[in-house]
Amino acid sequence: MLAVIERKVGLTTVGIAVVGLAVAGWLLGRLLESRGVFLLVYGGVVALVVSWLLGRRRPAVTAERGTLPPRVRPGRRVDVDVSLTARRRVSTIVVEDELDERLGTATRLPVPLLAGGDSFTHTYGFVPATRGVYRAGPLVAEWSDPFGLTKRRLTLADPVDIVVHPRVERVTDRITTREWEDPPIRPPVLKPWPTGFEFYGLRDYVDGDDPRRIVWRAVSRYDRYLVRESEQGITDRVNILLDTDERNHSPGELSETFELAVSVAASLAVHHLEAGFGLNLDLNDARLAGPLRGTAGQVPLLDKLAVVARDRSPLSASLDRLVIDPVRGAHNVVITPEVDPEAARRIRLLRERGIAVLLILTVWEDTEPATLHRAGLLGCNVVQIQQGMSLEQVFRHVVGARR
Repeated sequence: MLAVIERKVGLTTVGIAVVGLAVAGWLLGRLLESRGVFLLVYGGVVALVVSWLLGRRRPAVTAERGTLPPRVRPGRRVDVDVSLTARRRVSTIVVEDELDERLGTATRLPVPLLAGGDSFTHTYGFVPATRGVYRAGPLVAEWSDPFGLTKRRLTLADPVDIVVHPRVERVTDRITTREWEDPPIRPPVLKPWPTGFEFYGLRDYVDGDDPRRIVWRAVSRYDRYLVRESEQGITDRVNILLDTDERNHSPGELSETFELAVSVAASLAVHHLEAGFGLNLDLNDARLAGPLRGTAGQVPLLDKLAVVARDRSPLSASLDRLVIDPVRGAHNVVITPEVDPEAARRIRLLRERGIAVLLILTVWEDTEPATLHRAGLLGCNVVQIQQGMSLEQVFRHVVGARR
C-alpha cells in the first residue's frame, strides 16, 4: 500500500509519517491549546511543501534501451543494454527497468553522479522459462528531494512486449519412406503424392508404366527395361487436435501436461510446415490456425500457441468436427492427457472409416490407468510422453522411424 501511495501521490514513507504527525499534532494542539505544538506542526508542513517544490525539478538525463527481440524461445538468455546520457550534472537518481515477474526481478541502477555530457551503459539479462507474452519496461528514472520526503518518477523509455514461443524439438511422427517398414504401413485413403518423394529402387517395366520413368542406361547392362520406383505416397494434409479441456490436464497455474501438449503441437506443426504439408491446428472449441502451408506460417502459428490457454470444452467437440470432415485422407494427430469413453468412441469411428490417427498421450504421475487401457484398444499408434523426455527419441522409438 505504501508503494502504491508513493507512486500515485509522490510521498515517501517518511513523508507519509510527517503528514500523520502533522495531523496528530494539530489535533493535540487544539486539545491542549498549545502555541508551541502548532509551531511544530507548521514547521513540518513547511518542510513538506519545500521538499515537494525541490523534488519537482526533473533530472536532465536521457536513456535508451537496446533493441529487444520481439520473439524468443524458452531458456534463451536475452541481454538488454541501457544507455544513460546527462545533458547537465545529475546526481542521486535511480534508473529502474521494470520486468514482468515471470521474467525476473526489476533492474535498479543507482546513479550517484553523472557529469554533464557524460554517458554510460549498463547491461543486464533475463531468461524466460515458459511460453507467453511478457512486458519489459517501462524504463523510469526515480529521484527524491534532499529531505527524502517526496519521490518522483519519470518515464525514459516505453515498455515493449516479448513473445516467448513454445519449446520446439525435431520430431518425426510418421513414416514417409519404406526403408523402415516392419510390418509394411500403408498410406491413408487419399494419396496426393502416390509416388512419394525419394528414390526407392528399380523394377521391371510393366504395361501402364510411364515410359519417361524408364532408365535407358540400365537397358544395355541388364538387357531389359527397368523403371525408376519412388517411395510410397503420403498425404499432404495434416490435422493436429490439441486438447484444451482443463479437467483432463494436471492442475496448477502452469499445467505440466498442458505445457507439454503445447510443445508437442508446436514441434509437429513446425515439422510439417517445413516439409511443405498443409496444416490445420484445432482446439476443443474452435480452429486455432489453418489451413497453413509452408514456412511462412510458422511464426504466426507459434505466436498463437504462445498465448493459448485451457478451457472447459470437451475433446469430443473437436473430434466431432473431424468425423464430419468431407476430406478423409488426412494424417490426424490427437494430443491429450486423457482418453475418456466419448473420445475413444469417436477415435474408433475414425479408424473404422480408414482415417489415419496418431494418438499422443501427455502422461504424468496421476494419469489414470483406464486411459492407457482405452488408448491401447483403439488400434492406432500411441505415443506416451512425459515431462523431461526427448520428443525426437520417443517418436522415433514408437513410430519406428529409425535406422
